[in-house]
Amino acid sequence: MIVKNEEKVLPRILKPMKEIVDKILICDTGSTDRTKEIIREFTAEVYDFPWKNDFSAARNFISEKVSTDYWMWLDADDMITQENLYRLKQLKETLSPNTDMVMMDYVTDFDEWNHAAFSCYRERILKTSRNFRWRGRVHESIIPTGNILYSPIQIEHRKIKPCSSFRNLHIYQQMIEEGEPLEPRDLFYYGRELFYHKQYEYAICVLKKFLKEPDGWIENRLDSCLVLSYCYQASGNDQYALEILFHSFMSDIPRAEICCEIGKIFFMKQNFSMAAHWYHQALLAPDNSQNGGFYIPDCHNFIPFLQLCVCLDKSGMHKEAFEFHRKARTLKPEHPSVIQNQIYFHEILGF
Repeated sequence: MIVKNEEKVLPRILKPMKEIVDKILICDTGSTDRTKEIIREFTAEVYDFPWKNDFSAARNFISEKVSTDYWMWLDADDMITQENLYRLKQLKETLSPNTDMVMMDYVTDFDEWNHAAFSCYRERILKTSRNFRWRGRVHESIIPTGNILYSPIQIEHRKIKPCSSFRNLHIYQQMIEEGEPLEPRDLFYYGRELFYHKQYEYAICVLKKFLKEPDGWIENRLDSCLVLSYCYQASGNDQYALEILFHSFMSDIPRAEICCEIGKIFFMKQNFSMAAHWYHQALLAPDNSQNGGFYIPDCHNFIPFLQLCVCLDKSGMHKEAFEFHRKARTLKPEHPSVIQNQIYFHEILGF
């Protein structure tokens, strides 16, 4: 782990992990609270590393101190449930020595009912002898290679304090000022950061530049199209938003997240037949959760169910609409729109 001023969350992850792991190694990048004191309750292996606006440098520093056959990384504000802790213990006992890397589902956002709302598969356990190293000063990663095992184990990222909203953006801007070339992955994440900060025109320029890169990862290319569509919509240009979403089909078969966004644009234009078509396509899209890209579970079921209910009802197909309402209700019975639709259908259909 790499940490800084994480006294409030460290025990939450270190207590359960202490039951499983052989060693705990932590890199502290300048804590001024009780972080180190808490760490020493779990391990003596805490190392200081001066922060240099480079996450990979800090992670590689602590990775190079590993002496076990495998190592696993976590963030201080990660969590693991008892069920997943048990799965991790089973994995440790049964992991084939031929495995080079274990990918796990990383859930980073949740809805109000604590369901996973946003996730992606990440490299999580790595074979030490392969000398895997992190790349990227921001949104650092290790390129998946070798014999890879996809595990159903979930790690949950649950922040209790906001990080510096401008930290990542400032690191990218520092790289540019220092003349450090941005790799395709850097361009992708830089464009996303610009979008988050509502710098839409600049985000569009950066993401379009990324899409011209021949070495851009397919999952990043697809998400770039999605983020570009958000930028165009925020700028009042729905036509360009649709065009870039359709452009994503040049890279891969339609993803549910893309189809839902196309459906939303037509829905806002009150073109309910076209919107219904694309929400249907979202339901037909394959489950791509293990591809490593960003995955929004609701785009594969709940959102299309909910929106198809409205689209069909607006087209006068009330009974067909009710069937999609019923499916949405099964998934999230307490969702405000589901409750409102239930009242509506009771009034017009009697059930």
